[in-house]
Amino acid sequence: MVQVSHALYERIGFLVWTISTVVILAIAAMQPEVRSVLVAYDFGTQMFYSGGNLYNLESTMGYLYAPGFAALYFPFYAAGPIVGGLLWRCLSVGMLTWVVFKQAKRLDATNSTEMASFALFIALPLSLGAIRNGQATILLTASCWMLAMSALDGRRSATTLWAFIALLAKPSAVVVILLVGALRPKMIPNLAIAFLLVFAAPYAFAPADYVTAQHLEFFKLLTSMSHTESDFFRPADFSGVLTAIGVDVPANIILLVRLAAAGVVLAFVLWIDREGDTKRTAFAVFLLAAFYMNVFNPRAESNTYVMLAVPLALAVSYMRLGKQPLWPIYAVVIFGAGLTGLDGHLHAILNPWFKPLVLTPVTIAAVWWLSVSKSATAFKTSMQERI
Repeated sequence: MVQVSHALYERIGFLVWTISTVVILAIAAMQPEVRSVLVAYDFGTQMFYSGGNLYNLESTMGYLYAPGFAALYFPFYAAGPIVGGLLWRCLSVGMLTWVVFKQAKRLDATNSTEMASFALFIALPLSLGAIRNGQATILLTASCWMLAMSALDGRRSATTLWAFIALLAKPSAVVVILLVGALRPKMIPNLAIAFLLVFAAPYAFAPADYVTAQHLEFFKLLTSMSHTESDFFRPADFSGVLTAIGVDVPANIILLVRLAAAGVVLAFVLWIDREGDTKRTAFAVFLLAAFYMNVFNPRAESNTYVMLAVPLALAVSYMRLGKQPLWPIYAVVIFGAGLTGLDGHLHAILNPWFKPLVLTPVTIAAVWWLSVSKSATAFKTSMQERI
């Protein structure tokens, strides 16, 4: 009985995550076109296979992904909005859940189940919106996470595969690709192959001149989105915090801040990598990349924070096992940040500035704890070897 109770205790967070996901899947099946970005994915696939134009350069909404995504999303489109939507969400959430358990096992094989389960529970409120919408951000999170692990472990084929999937999911995956390329230059050819595959894949499904034209439109879209204004889209990055307090910062200054933050992130991951613990380094690299892809991404929105919430929750769960005294506060902040959407009025007040504001100090504390505890462990191991 004690063993059963302990096993249930270790997995209760995972059970809550699973039950909540099933409920969301049922709601999505009953209303497949309500609060769903799959409508845009279906549109992209329909246009691709009918030879239509995928992009509207005058809008920041609609289909915003590479032509390869439209080509390879076809099985989900063909299955219909209900079955296809369920399959897409199951694939994305299943992959993310698997990666969380995999990372937890790399950090602490003995307590990995409890660590991953508690992390999924903490991250649940910040994740449900993205699951409901069926956003590719979930697949992006899982593939970028696996990319960081594979590249730092030196696994070339896996690096190519996960970089390919990540780039298909969203072009912002280039952040993780640049970081792992800087840390592991020998992986650059494999990363380059992934870029070529993303570019070449749609040519297998449509005429070459059409695909080339859509690639050109896609590149124009990427450059236009940075300065196209919209009444429907409000970025949930650090600029949202400045806007909320009434600070009007010129666009060129905002760009300089993003570039400076990129430099800081790169310098920090290079410093962490010097310790030689690839398991923790890969985790810290992805956590920092996820932080940058949310807080300094001009296309970040409220539901995008699933990409930061899940690894950050795992870091806090790891801190809990490491007896870090402030972990309860960090856990409450992550969990509470996802509850703001329960009330429409509260969400209107706190969006888009609240999440980047409260999750930034938690991320800094988690990354610092990972690096410091890592250094301490490495020092202790080194001294034991000398003795």
